[in-house]
Amino acid sequence: MKRKKARLLPAAIVLSALAVPTASAAAPMLEPPTVTGFGGGGLVATRTVRLDAAPRRLATASWWGGKYTVASGETVTVYISRAYPEVDSIGRQWAEFFAGLVHGSELGLMTAYVAPLAEVQELCESEFVIGCYWGQTLVTVGDSSAGESPASVAAHEYGHHIARNRNNPPWSAIDWGTKRWASAMGICGLVAKGVAFPGDEGENYAFNPGEAFAESYRVLIETNGTGLAYDWPIVDPSFRPDARALAALREDVLHPWAEPVSRTIRARFASKRRSWSASFATPLDGDLQVAVTVPGGGTDDVSLISSDGTTLARGTWSSSGGKSLGYRVCGSRSVRVRVIRRGVSARFTLRITAP
Repeated sequence: MKRKKARLLPAAIVLSALAVPTASAAAPMLEPPTVTGFGGGGLVATRTVRLDAAPRRLATASWWGGKYTVASGETVTVYISRAYPEVDSIGRQWAEFFAGLVHGSELGLMTAYVAPLAEVQELCESEFVIGCYWGQTLVTVGDSSAGESPASVAAHEYGHHIARNRNNPPWSAIDWGTKRWASAMGICGLVAKGVAFPGDEGENYAFNPGEAFAESYRVLIETNGTGLAYDWPIVDPSFRPDARALAALREDVLHPWAEPVSRTIRARFASKRRSWSASFATPLDGDLQVAVTVPGGGTDDVSLISSDGTTLARGTWSSSGGKSLGYRVCGSRSVRVRVIRRGVSARFTLRITAP
């Protein structure tokens, strides 16, 4: 099956041709953003698209609004198309809406553009879209003329903005979702099975975990994290989040995963024993590194064992001396480290670095 690989490309909310009404000459009125949820009949979908001309089009279009200081004291940048009558109070409501979403410091990096359907389609370079995101730029419809709540569209696109500003090594968060959410959803395992396609902009967009993350963020907002009674029209049902996955997503938003955590363990072999082992939790997917060193040098070996006793990785000589190993955690929530004594010394030091 042919796949397109797209990295750091914008995400767009796309409607089938039947779902998008023909834009009329008179622009609809700008609406205050009220979260009501997608009410579509399964015609909404998402994909990634290239917006090579969008920055130029944004620059030449006519906007009002700008930087708003909201009640929380934060600054939110929102521009409203002049196709809408200039009603500053509604512009400020849009700024307060974004500030009211579950967010972190990435809010200050966003520039949001709110426009009627026809302008959104031009900016997003597709006649089927009602919103899109690229870089730190969010574009969304400002009214429900497309049959969808503009607040829901904006929340979905803000989910992409969050992912754009989070880390999930060795993967891209905007394609795979954020670290804790992706681990809770088992994205790594789904990709390995060939049933999830990060960054896919074509026929597999419904199986794109980047879109599933953005939709999960919308669900987080619209169900207040309960994961109860929500529509799921965009992404395959296999990605539907429950309350546990939404809690992981919220944690990723409020307390972004930053870097792997290292721990140092100093241990010794029991009398006359030549093997030592211990289990360690691996709650997050990603790259695990283990190194063993012996005072004065030594040849102690290290290996990584699964819960069923399978050897996952064996140590090799490291440039700094001692043995080390690397292993990509993908769904395993605990591993056992085993050290084998090869020399005289009974003492050794383990350094474990994990997500």
